[in-house]
Amino acid sequence: MTETAESPPRLKLHRPPRFAQAWAWIFGAAQLGALAVWWQWGWRWGLPLLLGGQATVFWATLWPQSRLFSPVLTCLPTDERVVWLTIDDGPSADTPALLDLLDAHQAKACFFVVGERAEARPGLVREILRRGHQLGNHSYSHPEKWFWALPPAAMQVQVARAQQALTALAGTPPRWFRAVVGMANPFVAAALKPLGLARAAWCARGFDAREADPARVAARIAQGLRPGAIVLLHEGAPHGNSVAVVAAVLELLRAQGYATVQPEALEPQQSAAAAGGAAV
Repeated sequence: MTETAESPPRLKLHRPPRFAQAWAWIFGAAQLGALAVWWQWGWRWGLPLLLGGQATVFWATLWPQSRLFSPVLTCLPTDERVVWLTIDDGPSADTPALLDLLDAHQAKACFFVVGERAEARPGLVREILRRGHQLGNHSYSHPEKWFWALPPAAMQVQVARAQQALTALAGTPPRWFRAVVGMANPFVAAALKPLGLARAAWCARGFDAREADPARVAARIAQGLRPGAIVLLHEGAPHGNSVAVVAAVLELLRAQGYATVQPEALEPQQSAAAAGGAAV
């Protein structure tokens, strides 16, 4: 993929947090300001400001695309018909079939894997890499009900322990992190920063972790599909139909003329060995 005069300028896409604690200073200052307003003009003015600041933090935690606490990649900056295909929650019993399916479509993906699941299936992790796909960090134990509310120490364990496990299996550390269910509370940035991890979200989602109908998932993905879209898919879903779902999405990409690409192929000063585009 080459840059042309019409192409948008290449940006640094991999952006680990630089000021992981900045949110705390800003939030603290805003809360003190709200208390000052309360003191000066009464609760009718101060209370909404106080609660508004807290609601903003809560919203930023629950909204996967929020950049309030740290940078997050939601879409690739390109006008070319390429997408970043991402598959969460593995490795699983679905992984071998998914790898064969991706090979058949000449597609590459980033597998955001769970640390303890990777340790239980190390051969699948190595096979993901052998087939030319990426590994991403998706926490150590995937605490989907409580990840958004984890305190700093527990958050550090989830991120760092997964990174350690995946580095040991892969030989190189993952560069990308995806929050469990996409919800990243204020303490995620501090856990990512020392590991050089950058956060990735998505802009095309089919809710396939719950939806078993491939056609419905593909239709939802189609609504968010555009050049540079980050496509969110899952493996090992409880409904047992993940492989068929991914197959339907790959057919959708083929029908609409999209190829798969890794973010590194769009970053400046990347080597030719970095993951590049692949036909679907």
